[in-house]
Amino acid sequence: MSRQAVVIRGNGAVELEKQDIPQMVPNSVLVKIHALLISPGTETWMIDQRRKNPVKDDVVPGYSCAGEIIDICGDARGLKIGQRVGCMTGGHVSHAVVPVNLAVPLPDDVSYEEGCFLSLAATALQGVRRTEVKLGEYGTVLGQGIVGNLAAQLFRISGARILAWEGVGLRLDIAKKCGIETVNVKECDAEECTKQWAKPYGLDFSLIAFGGNAQKAFDSIHRCMKVSADGHEMGRIVLVGGCSIEFKGGAWSGNLDVRASSRTGAGYHDKAWELGAEYPAVFVQFTSQRNALELVRLIQEKRLLIKPMITGVMPMTQAAQAYERLMDHPDQNMGIILHPEF
Repeated sequence: MSRQAVVIRGNGAVELEKQDIPQMVPNSVLVKIHALLISPGTETWMIDQRRKNPVKDDVVPGYSCAGEIIDICGDARGLKIGQRVGCMTGGHVSHAVVPVNLAVPLPDDVSYEEGCFLSLAATALQGVRRTEVKLGEYGTVLGQGIVGNLAAQLFRISGARILAWEGVGLRLDIAKKCGIETVNVKECDAEECTKQWAKPYGLDFSLIAFGGNAQKAFDSIHRCMKVSADGHEMGRIVLVGGCSIEFKGGAWSGNLDVRASSRTGAGYHDKAWELGAEYPAVFVQFTSQRNALELVRLIQEKRLLIKPMITGVMPMTQAAQAYERLMDHPDQNMGIILHPEF
């Protein structure tokens, strides 16, 4: 049995090719994919890097999709053939072999298009958990791409007061549709606006959700944090995007906590866990699977909004055009979904 797959060549070209479906392993499911979400940051960066510095190996991109289970190998842990699922792995393919702990059921009122956001949504939720947000705190999210938007929504659901920084008009418009208060960094002094907004407390936390050099943004947000009576900045700054900063210790940083956040939660890339092993719940409360299950409930309850972020739906045969749209016109595109054709 074969499948269609999107492949990024070593020179950065994007093509569709026919492949054999990988052999199933115990405790995995075979999913016929109905919707694939392009991760605009990671995947376009991959293409850009290969175009600048070609490599020998090709790669199948993608790690967020949704579809229907058509086969099971081993213990499916309650999953069934014919069940609709969102998956946090698989690649941009028409058929994916998915470990049981990385596939979660989708209710009938959660679409495949919404379900294919699960991996990026879980990445955002992991960043929110790393922030240790508390009800009533003041925080900012820098960047309103998909992960930043989802993180801002999740902070609001957690009871925090959130101000999002962004300079792209489309993303600002989408953020507002999702109920997120925003500041346009190209039209005003975001630092001063934030200080006024967070009076008299200052910021308790900030999450940086974009790639590249974030030094200027980090320095600005540093100056917006709450300050103790002895003059030390305090609070948490979490880096969930692939950005870079220079951070100094001692008096320069006060008593700030600067943290990184990676992936979708505990278990992701632990092959034993992905294939059904369990962590002791008393020690590991929020695995990637539990994060995904909670997110599905929030989407079903219409508390976490996905549809405003969908700016395009294209057949998988047009994957190359989809990537070019994201790379050439980021001001017009954000969430592009690919549909395999059977």
